[in-house]
Amino acid sequence: MGLSEASGPRDTQALLSATQAMELPRRDYHVERPLLNQEQLEELGHRGSVPPTHQWRSWFQCSQARARAVLFQYLPILAWLPRYRVRDWLLGDLLSGLSVAIMQLPQGLAYALLAGLPPVFGLYSSFYPVFIYFLFGTSRHISVGTFAVMSVMVGSVTESLAPDEAFFQDSNTTVNEAARDAARVQLASTLSVLVGLFQVGLGLVHFGFVVTYLSEPLVRGYTTAASVQVFISQLKYVFGLQLSSRSGPLSLIYTVLEVCWKLPQSVVGTVITAVVAAVVLVALKLLNDKLRRYLPLPLPGELLTLIGATGISYGVDLKQRFGVDVVGVIPTGLVPPVAPSLELFAKLVGNAFAIAVVGFAIAISLGKIFALRHGYRVDSSQELVALGLSNLIGGIFQCFPISCSMSRTLVQETTGGNTQVAGAVSSLFILIIIVKLGELFQDLPKAVLAAVIIVNLKGMMMQFKDLCSLWKANRVDLLIWLVTFVATILLNLDIGLAVAVVFSLLLVVVRTQLPHYSVLGQVPDTDVYRDVAEYSEAREVPGVKIFRSSVTMYFANAELYSDTLKQRCGVDVDHLISRKKKLLRKRELKLKRLQKKQPQKQAASSKGTSFSVNVNAGLGDTEINNVEDPKVMESTEDELDSTEASNQEDAKAPDVSILKALGLPQPDFHSLILDLSALSFVDTVCLKSLKNIFHDFREIEVEVYMAACHAPVITQLEVGNFFDASVTKQHLFATVHDAVVFAIQHPRSRSVDPALVTKL
Repeated sequence: MGLSEASGPRDTQALLSATQAMELPRRDYHVERPLLNQEQLEELGHRGSVPPTHQWRSWFQCSQARARAVLFQYLPILAWLPRYRVRDWLLGDLLSGLSVAIMQLPQGLAYALLAGLPPVFGLYSSFYPVFIYFLFGTSRHISVGTFAVMSVMVGSVTESLAPDEAFFQDSNTTVNEAARDAARVQLASTLSVLVGLFQVGLGLVHFGFVVTYLSEPLVRGYTTAASVQVFISQLKYVFGLQLSSRSGPLSLIYTVLEVCWKLPQSVVGTVITAVVAAVVLVALKLLNDKLRRYLPLPLPGELLTLIGATGISYGVDLKQRFGVDVVGVIPTGLVPPVAPSLELFAKLVGNAFAIAVVGFAIAISLGKIFALRHGYRVDSSQELVALGLSNLIGGIFQCFPISCSMSRTLVQETTGGNTQVAGAVSSLFILIIIVKLGELFQDLPKAVLAAVIIVNLKGMMMQFKDLCSLWKANRVDLLIWLVTFVATILLNLDIGLAVAVVFSLLLVVVRTQLPHYSVLGQVPDTDVYRDVAEYSEAREVPGVKIFRSSVTMYFANAELYSDTLKQRCGVDVDHLISRKKKLLRKRELKLKRLQKKQPQKQAASSKGTSFSVNVNAGLGDTEINNVEDPKVMESTEDELDSTEASNQEDAKAPDVSILKALGLPQPDFHSLILDLSALSFVDTVCLKSLKNIFHDFREIEVEVYMAACHAPVITQLEVGNFFDASVTKQHLFATVHDAVVFAIQHPRSRSVDPALVTKL
């Protein structure tokens, strides 16, 4: 009973709160304030100039705190390692590092082949860069190392600059593999150093934002095209074919045609080996998915396949009996550092920049995904420095460029990885294999490595589903995806990336040139104004036109803005101004002719007529004042009668429309309001266009007002000397509603009453 009594008031209170929450959207609000133009708003709000920020000054300050902050910024391990929670994180990081290393081993061997290098260099690239990133990286979960897209980009460089044809022995068709591999290793390591220099340099000047120009559709289209290139490049290992080295535009098409041409020369043993390995890998991955709930660690499918294939190859002697190509000698131990070849920098600079940007884009996108998921921040500039140092130092130790792997990153997270200690553990495990166990994989068939690569392409190949989702969501992004994909397939990876970036930037420009223009109307009983074409209840304010653009106005779309404005207003402004000027010019010429005739007639009479003409064509005012003498000739009175009568009317009623006096149609509105809330900046072309709009509409007796400008735009208008005697800040209002209320109360006014008050 006590419980029910206690819960009663709470239930009643909850019910009242729910009722009040339901009533909240129906409540009105009332604000009473003076009508504000920009001049009054600045006076009311005490607007002043924003003090300049000199952030660069802090770069040259020297103090203990500044030195400590810089050290922690560029060496993040000093910040997080002392706070490492050993009891909570160590076991998860150890298991995660072991799981990643088990994946890293086969992928390192396979991706080295993809880069056109001996497999052992994939192991080097899985050790040095990973350990360097452990020291300098800010992401806790990404797994850096060999990656298919990066490897195929490196492979396109090595195969183009060191093709097999350049290493034929004498006149024979046998390739000197030792010389070829040495040349390609030098190319790849020099490329890695150059990539690292680009990334470190961009990171130090805080150019991490450069990847914002690589939109998600662009990156996904590019990686999908790269996965197709990876797949095609592995066909020679799957079928055991000897293919010509090709690079440049259409090289992928020629490679596919050559594979089809040489299919009858396929080695049956190699094809069977690749198919069996692929089937085993797929089966193990499916088994992993089924047993994920029950297994503490996922089954190492790639490692088990490599060990099994190596044992079978050694026991059956696949190389001698069936002609299956194997990895060959894998040297044990680490190689000494080697200086990069400076002579190759000029040949590699373009490819190096492309690889640097793509590698960073992939790494930072994954890093931010997992940072959001786990509630920490990734410093994009420091990530650029960390990747750059990984590639730079790795290149000195004959590694090829690396990035982040999606599959290994997922494994590192799902198996309990909390920090980059997992990366350090995986790199130490790879070190053990390099020093002691590498030679055990000498009989590993290359077809098995090709199968590992192809099966691991599943994730990137699934990105073809983007076509359906983008078709429904955003077809402009779909166009970017398709152009990136086709350009990368046809023009190769480096040129394809450049074409994709240029196309996406041009598309942004084109979209600003095709904005949505709208005439606004008032939603009944509100101060809200919306597009009358979209909101059926929105009504245009009588006598007032309100015009808005969805994008900022600048040199590329300023003319379109003006033309569309005149079109949407329903008045041919240019034609009306032209007719007005012609009629005024005719009247002026007629009056001049009458002036010439008048002195002659005055000379013939004893008493003349005083006649004055005042023509102001600029304002469209024409005034004629006649003081007649009783003895003026009747013919003079007849000639001047019509002109005198009309102009005397204008003199008596100066507010009468000049257009009406000239017999021209008048616009059905007296005020035009430009909603400039979309403006983010203005340039000189925009300023001139706005000035012309004021001039043209005033010529047809329509006053122009502006509304809802942002503070930076107002500052730019002031700096550009936009405001003057004809266009003042009294023509700029805080909101559209302020401008509408003022326009209604001052349909033909040229001055502003600062005491006006309106209820909103």
